[in-house]
This record gives sequence, structure tokens and C-alpha cells, in this order.
Amino acid sequence: MSIWFRPVSLADCARLDLGMQGKGTLMQTLGIEISEIGDDYMKATMQASPAVHNPLGIVHGGANVALAETVASYAANFAVDFENYYCVGQEINANHLRAARNGVLVATARPVHLGKRSSVWEVLIHNAGGELTCISRMTAAVVKR
Repeated sequence: MSIWFRPVSLADCARLDLGMQGKGTLMQTLGIEISEIGDDYMKATMQASPAVHNPLGIVHGGANVALAETVASYAANFAVDFENYYCVGQEINANHLRAARNGVLVATARPVHLGKRSSVWEVLIHNAGGELTCISRMTAAVVKR
């Protein structure tokens, strides 16, 4: 059974990447793209390139968090009636488990809790070799328009 309020497509996500005013977003700056949508999960990718590295040449922890919050936020908003509600990140944490230097990172968001006023999302980030590099949890507030 699908968790999405209405059918959602990759094209819907690509339109959001432009921002509400169509002027661009952090997702474009970091190269984050929603890549897959399942019945109960959403995936996003980001290239582990020097643009998102820290001075040591590994993916910056903040870039991991931006990737995690992006995919969880998109998922949270598609899980509610977007005409009447929207979701915003309220809290996020991350445990960085393994350094990534190159290749594509894949973040998978799945709901832990879908409530009337909040939702909680677990995000697992894997490197190109399938190894877990970061685990994150984001709480989204559900706000009435």
C-alpha cells in the first residue's frame, strides 16, 4: 500500500528542485536528485565530488545532512494533502559511519511515523559500493496552510 497522498512522479520532484519562485535551490547547487519512488520509500542521489568535500577530501557531514533532509522533506510533503498542509524539517540528526570520497551516494527515506502533526523519517545513505556511510533521522512538522 502506498504512503503517498496522491500519485507522485520524478517529474513532480524535478519541478520542486526549481523552488517555489523558480530561481533554484540547494538541491541544484549540491546536485541532489530524487531518483526513485516506491510505495513506501523515496531515494535521492548526490555525487561525492570535490564540490561537497570537506578540507580532508571526504564528503562533508553537512552535505550528508542536506542529502538526508532533502529526501525526507520531499517524502514528507508527498505523504500529506499538499493543498491543505506542508511539511518542514523540525529536527535532524546524523551518524557518519564511513567516509566517502567519490562515486554516487544514494539516500533512501522511509517513514518511521506518519502522524497528523508530525512525521519521522529514517534515511540510510550508501556509497557506490553499497556500504552504509550515514544514517539519519528527520522529524517533519505538518503545518496547516
